Amino acid sequence: MRAEHSVKQIIAPVSWAELPWGEYYRAALERQLEPWWPKVFGLHLLKIGHLSTEIDSRSCLIRHQVNIGLQGENMNVITDPHYLPFATKSVDACLLSHMLTYSIDPHWLLREVDRVLIDDGWLIISGFNPMSLLGLRKVISPVYRQLPCKAQMFSMFRQLDWLRLLNYEVLYHTNFHTLPWQSGSNGNGDSKPATSMFGCLNVIIARKRTIPLTLNPMRATLLRPKFNRALGAVKNFHRR
Repeated sequence: MRAEHSVKQIIAPVSWAELPWGEYYRAALERQLEPWWPKVFGLHLLKIGHLSTEIDSRSCLIRHQVNIGLQGENMNVITDPHYLPFATKSVDACLLSHMLTYSIDPHWLLREVDRVLIDDGWLIISGFNPMSLLGLRKVISPVYRQLPCKAQMFSMFRQLDWLRLLNYEVLYHTNFHTLPWQSGSNGNGDSKPATSMFGCLNVIIARKRTIPLTLNPMRATLLRPKFNRALGAVKNFHRR
Protein backbone atom coordinates (compact mmCIF):
# COMPACT_ATOMS: atom_id res chain seq x y z
CA MET A 1 0.00 0.00 0.00
CA ARG A 2 2.86 2.38 0.76
CA ALA A 3 4.41 1.77 -2.70
CA GLU A 4 1.11 2.41 -4.46
CA HIS A 5 0.65 5.65 -2.51
CA SER A 6 4.11 6.91 -3.51
CA VAL A 7 3.46 6.12 -7.17
CA LYS A 8 0.17 8.03 -7.17
CA GLN A 9 1.95 11.09 -5.78
CA ILE A 10 4.08 11.45 -8.93
CA ILE A 11 1.95 13.42 -11.37
CA ALA A 12 3.67 15.06 -14.31
CA PRO A 13 2.52 18.58 -15.27
CA VAL A 14 1.09 19.01 -18.75
CA SER A 15 2.73 22.42 -19.20
CA TRP A 16 5.50 24.57 -17.76
CA ALA A 17 2.78 27.07 -16.86
CA GLU A 18 1.42 24.60 -14.29
CA LEU A 19 4.61 24.89 -12.24
CA PRO A 20 5.39 27.88 -10.01
CA TRP A 21 7.80 30.02 -12.05
CA GLY A 22 7.55 27.35 -14.76
CA GLU A 23 7.85 29.78 -17.67
CA TYR A 24 11.09 31.11 -16.17
CA TYR A 25 12.38 27.54 -15.97
CA ARG A 26 11.50 26.90 -19.60
CA ALA A 27 13.21 30.08 -20.80
CA ALA A 28 16.33 29.36 -18.74
CA LEU A 29 16.56 25.81 -20.11
CA GLU A 30 16.14 27.06 -23.68
CA ARG A 31 19.06 29.44 -23.16
CA GLN A 32 21.22 26.53 -22.01
CA LEU A 33 20.32 24.40 -25.03
CA GLU A 34 20.50 27.17 -27.63
CA PRO A 35 24.24 26.78 -28.44
CA TRP A 36 23.91 22.98 -28.61
CA TRP A 37 20.99 22.52 -31.01
CA PRO A 38 23.08 23.34 -34.12
CA LYS A 39 25.46 20.54 -33.10
CA VAL A 40 22.77 17.87 -32.80
CA PHE A 41 22.35 16.16 -36.15
CA GLY A 42 20.57 13.12 -37.58
CA LEU A 43 17.17 12.14 -38.94
CA HIS A 44 14.85 11.75 -35.93
CA LEU A 45 14.50 13.66 -32.65
CA LEU A 46 12.14 12.45 -29.92
CA LYS A 47 10.78 15.09 -27.54
CA ILE A 48 9.41 12.95 -24.74
CA GLY A 49 6.83 14.36 -22.34
CA HIS A 50 4.74 17.53 -22.23
CA LEU A 51 7.56 19.72 -20.94
CA SER A 52 9.92 18.54 -23.68
CA THR A 53 7.43 19.40 -26.41
CA GLU A 54 7.31 23.04 -25.27
CA ILE A 55 11.09 23.50 -25.54
CA ASP A 56 12.06 25.53 -28.62
CA SER A 57 14.28 23.32 -30.78
CA ARG A 58 13.85 25.04 -34.16
CA SER A 59 17.61 25.62 -34.46
CA CYS A 60 18.26 21.89 -34.24
CA LEU A 61 19.59 20.36 -37.47
CA ILE A 62 17.15 17.45 -37.12
CA ARG A 63 13.98 18.39 -38.96
CA HIS A 64 11.85 15.34 -38.11
CA GLN A 65 10.93 16.04 -34.49
CA VAL A 66 8.35 13.78 -32.84
CA ASN A 67 6.35 14.76 -29.74
CA ILE A 68 5.61 11.78 -27.49
CA GLY A 69 3.36 11.52 -24.44
CA LEU A 70 0.43 9.81 -22.82
CA GLN A 71 -2.06 12.44 -24.02
CA GLY A 72 -2.33 15.89 -25.55
CA GLU A 73 -3.32 17.57 -28.80
CA ASN A 74 0.26 18.49 -29.72
CA MET A 75 1.47 14.88 -29.44
CA ASN A 76 2.47 13.05 -32.61
CA VAL A 77 2.62 9.67 -30.88
CA ILE A 78 0.37 8.77 -27.95
CA THR A 79 2.17 6.17 -25.84
CA ASP A 80 3.75 5.46 -22.47
CA PRO A 81 7.33 6.84 -22.63
CA HIS A 82 8.47 3.79 -20.66
CA TYR A 83 7.47 1.60 -23.64
CA LEU A 84 8.49 3.42 -26.80
CA PRO A 85 7.01 1.93 -30.01
CA PHE A 86 10.22 2.31 -32.00
CA ALA A 87 12.78 -0.15 -33.26
CA THR A 88 16.08 -0.61 -31.48
CA LYS A 89 18.71 1.90 -32.58
CA SER A 90 16.34 3.89 -34.79
CA VAL A 91 16.43 7.39 -33.20
CA ASP A 92 19.24 9.97 -33.41
CA ALA A 93 18.41 12.17 -30.40
CA CYS A 94 16.10 12.26 -27.37
CA LEU A 95 15.06 15.18 -25.19
CA LEU A 96 13.96 14.28 -21.65
CA SER A 97 12.98 17.60 -20.14
CA HIS A 98 12.26 16.83 -16.47
CA MET A 99 11.03 13.36 -17.45
CA LEU A 100 13.17 11.61 -14.85
CA THR A 101 11.78 14.07 -12.32
CA TYR A 102 8.22 12.87 -12.85
CA SER A 103 8.87 9.25 -13.84
CA ILE A 104 7.70 6.40 -11.61
CA ASP A 105 10.75 4.41 -12.77
CA PRO A 106 13.55 6.70 -14.04
CA HIS A 107 15.99 3.79 -14.47
CA TRP A 108 13.56 1.95 -16.74
CA LEU A 109 12.91 5.12 -18.73
CA LEU A 110 16.64 5.64 -19.31
CA ARG A 111 17.09 2.05 -20.45
CA GLU A 112 14.18 2.35 -22.87
CA VAL A 113 15.57 5.56 -24.35
CA ASP A 114 18.98 3.92 -24.59
CA ARG A 115 17.40 1.04 -26.52
CA VAL A 116 15.98 3.24 -29.29
CA LEU A 117 19.01 5.55 -29.58
CA ILE A 118 21.52 4.82 -32.33
CA ASP A 119 25.22 4.49 -31.58
CA ASP A 120 26.64 7.98 -30.98
CA GLY A 121 23.07 9.25 -30.53
CA TRP A 122 22.36 12.38 -28.47
CA LEU A 123 20.63 12.38 -25.08
CA ILE A 124 19.54 15.62 -23.37
CA ILE A 125 18.27 15.50 -19.78
CA SER A 126 17.04 18.27 -17.49
CA GLY A 127 15.69 18.27 -13.96
CA PHE A 128 15.59 19.99 -10.57
CA ASN A 129 18.69 20.33 -8.42
CA PRO A 130 18.25 19.17 -4.79
CA MET A 131 21.16 21.42 -3.71
CA SER A 132 19.16 24.59 -4.38
CA LEU A 133 16.43 26.79 -2.97
CA LEU A 134 13.88 24.39 -4.44
CA GLY A 135 15.50 21.47 -2.66
CA LEU A 136 15.53 23.36 0.63
CA ARG A 137 11.92 24.34 0.16
CA LYS A 138 10.95 20.74 -0.45
CA VAL A 139 12.45 19.72 2.87
CA ILE A 140 11.14 22.49 5.13
CA SER A 141 7.82 23.49 3.55
CA PRO A 142 4.70 21.41 4.30
CA VAL A 143 2.85 23.41 1.66
CA TYR A 144 5.21 22.13 -1.03
CA ARG A 145 4.49 18.51 -0.07
CA GLN A 146 0.77 19.13 -0.69
CA LEU A 147 1.21 20.23 -4.30
CA PRO A 148 -0.35 17.85 -6.89
CA CYS A 149 2.84 17.69 -9.01
CA LYS A 150 5.39 15.89 -6.84
CA ALA A 151 8.94 16.27 -8.12
CA GLN A 152 11.85 13.90 -7.61
CA MET A 153 15.18 15.70 -7.37
CA PHE A 154 18.27 13.79 -8.43
CA SER A 155 21.73 15.20 -7.85
CA MET A 156 24.04 15.81 -10.79
CA PHE A 157 26.45 13.18 -9.49
CA ARG A 158 23.72 10.55 -9.36
CA GLN A 159 22.52 11.23 -12.90
CA LEU A 160 26.07 11.20 -14.26
CA ASP A 161 26.63 7.85 -12.57
CA TRP A 162 23.52 6.43 -14.29
CA LEU A 163 24.78 7.60 -17.67
CA ARG A 164 28.27 6.20 -17.13
CA LEU A 165 26.79 2.80 -16.34
CA LEU A 166 25.00 2.95 -19.71
CA ASN A 167 28.30 3.96 -21.38
CA TYR A 168 27.42 7.56 -22.28
CA GLU A 169 29.99 10.27 -22.80
CA VAL A 170 28.89 13.45 -21.04
CA LEU A 171 29.69 16.46 -23.19
CA TYR A 172 28.18 19.14 -20.97
CA HIS A 173 26.51 19.36 -17.57
CA THR A 174 25.71 22.24 -15.27
CA ASN A 175 23.33 23.65 -12.65
CA PHE A 176 21.72 27.00 -13.42
CA HIS A 177 18.90 29.46 -12.58
CA THR A 178 19.66 30.14 -8.92
CA LEU A 179 16.61 32.28 -8.08
CA PRO A 180 13.42 30.57 -9.34
CA TRP A 181 11.28 33.71 -9.15
CA GLN A 182 13.51 35.70 -11.53
CA SER A 183 13.42 35.45 -15.30
CA GLY A 184 17.20 35.16 -15.54
CA SER A 185 17.53 37.66 -18.39
CA ASN A 186 20.15 40.23 -17.44
CA GLY A 187 19.15 42.77 -20.06
CA ASN A 188 22.74 43.87 -20.75
CA GLY A 189 23.12 42.07 -24.06
CA ASP A 190 25.08 39.16 -22.62
CA SER A 191 23.54 36.04 -24.17
CA LYS A 192 25.71 33.62 -22.20
CA PRO A 193 23.47 31.66 -19.77
CA ALA A 194 24.44 31.98 -16.11
CA THR A 195 25.37 28.84 -14.17
CA SER A 196 25.73 28.16 -10.47
CA MET A 197 26.42 25.19 -8.26
CA PHE A 198 23.19 25.97 -6.40
CA GLY A 199 21.04 26.54 -9.49
CA CYS A 200 17.49 25.24 -9.28
CA LEU A 201 17.76 23.44 -12.62
CA ASN A 202 20.30 21.10 -14.12
CA VAL A 203 20.98 19.89 -17.64
CA ILE A 204 23.10 17.09 -19.09
CA ILE A 205 24.06 16.61 -22.73
CA ALA A 206 25.56 13.22 -23.54
CA ARG A 207 26.24 10.86 -26.45
CA LYS A 208 25.83 7.10 -26.54
CA ARG A 209 29.16 5.38 -27.11
CA THR A 210 29.87 1.81 -28.26
CA ILE A 211 33.51 1.57 -27.14
CA PRO A 212 33.90 1.41 -23.33
CA LEU A 213 35.09 4.76 -22.03
CA THR A 214 37.26 3.03 -19.38
CA LEU A 215 39.49 0.29 -20.74
CA ASN A 216 40.38 -2.73 -18.63
CA PRO A 217 44.20 -2.84 -18.40
CA MET A 218 44.22 -6.58 -17.58
CA ARG A 219 42.15 -7.39 -20.65
CA ALA A 220 44.37 -5.18 -22.80
CA THR A 221 47.43 -7.17 -21.61
CA LEU A 222 45.81 -10.48 -22.50
CA LEU A 223 44.88 -9.26 -25.98
CA ARG A 224 48.36 -7.90 -26.71
CA PRO A 225 50.07 -9.81 -29.61
CA LYS A 226 52.84 -12.20 -28.51
CA PHE A 227 55.58 -10.86 -30.80
CA ASN A 228 58.37 -12.42 -28.74
CA ARG A 229 57.16 -15.94 -29.42
CA ALA A 230 56.75 -15.25 -33.12
CA LEU A 231 60.27 -13.83 -33.41
CA GLY A 232 61.67 -16.81 -31.52
CA ALA A 233 60.02 -19.21 -33.92
CA VAL A 234 61.54 -17.36 -36.89
CA LYS A 235 65.01 -17.49 -35.35
CA ASN A 236 64.77 -21.25 -34.72
CA PHE A 237 63.64 -21.79 -38.34
CA HIS A 238 66.69 -19.96 -39.74
CA ARG A 239 69.03 -21.95 -37.50
CA ARG A 240 67.79 -25.15 -39.04
